Amino acid sequence: MPRVVTLPGKTIGILGGGQLGRMFAIAARRMGYRVHALDPAPDCPTGQVADVEWSAAYDDTDTAVAFARAVDVVTFEFENIPYETLQRVAEIAPVFPAPLVLDTTRHRLREKTFLSTHGFPVAPYRSVSSVEELRAAVIALKTPCILKTATFGYDGKGQTKITHLDQCDAAWGALGQPLGVVEGYVDFVCELSVIVARAQNGAIRTFDVAENLHEHHVLDVTVVPARVSEATKQAAVAVSVAVAKSLDLVGVLAVELFLVGDGTPQGHLIVNELAPRPHNSGHFTVDACVTSQFEQQLRAVCGLPLGDVRLLSPVAMANILGDCWDNGEPDFAAALEVPGVNLHLYGKSDPRPGRKMGHLTCLAEDAETARLRVIEARQRLRRTHDPS
Repeated sequence: MPRVVTLPGKTIGILGGGQLGRMFAIAARRMGYRVHALDPAPDCPTGQVADVEWSAAYDDTDTAVAFARAVDVVTFEFENIPYETLQRVAEIAPVFPAPLVLDTTRHRLREKTFLSTHGFPVAPYRSVSSVEELRAAVIALKTPCILKTATFGYDGKGQTKITHLDQCDAAWGALGQPLGVVEGYVDFVCELSVIVARAQNGAIRTFDVAENLHEHHVLDVTVVPARVSEATKQAAVAVSVAVAKSLDLVGVLAVELFLVGDGTPQGHLIVNELAPRPHNSGHFTVDACVTSQFEQQLRAVCGLPLGDVRLLSPVAMANILGDCWDNGEPDFAAALEVPGVNLHLYGKSDPRPGRKMGHLTCLAEDAETARLRVIEARQRLRRTHDPS
């Protein structure tokens, strides 16, 4: 399609009201744009900093159409927008990334099929729609393996590890969906991610490769630069750029990769998941790069030149979950005493266990020092005594 240039002063519409949209809206307003946010929940993180907050269900197409008429260009920060809603919006305002990109990447089977048919390395997988098919897939892929929902899965939700064939009945019953994807277990050395920005004219920028450490299937700490060989970093970037081009992406894409140590100098990379939006593992870019992932998303969807992606300092990011409120209000002052630490909170009022409430970043002279300091800062958040 022809290039669509949306200059500062115009209005950006964002579908989804979480923290990704919040940080996108902050970047947009800093550059002089107006922002409208649509989300089912009032007073959502994005709505708190947007010019206008629209509260409606994502399948409320009448409201989505009115929302589209009030803005100049539309993007999203949340995968589970109904395709029909995106199509209706796209009839009125340009949508980046394209609805088809979102429809491909938010569905695990469509995503795996896209990757494998385009020659990208993925874990062995099978589509299953019954417990009998699940048993056959487990036999073919061998245990251990992972049964995942085809849709609505994130942060480890909708996943069941199967270590014995007799677990299939319970795993299928817990799936709660008519379609699942079984993946062969990958014994990986570490998880890496690459944030790729691609402009309407095809220009591409990639941020430094990130190394991701997880706890209970949730991203815990990201370290940048990743502590892997240069050959591995180059391979990770090459795969990620190729995926973005194959999708004909306009916007920002996060590519999660498993590094499997197979004896070669750079190991072997397997594409795990895609997210056609800013990503938790790219939060470091706000404090540590010339241009953040959120500003890159803005530049791409508005038809502006992509920004400089230089890493200004080694950095580590640590998620702040609701568990940090277990002993009362976190001790933010104590955390901020740690050198190089910055605090980002998302405006969420209900600190449930496991819920992402914010994150810390730490800039330091090297990645390992940054990792240790950001973990120390997060530990300081937890009060071990009555603050009174």
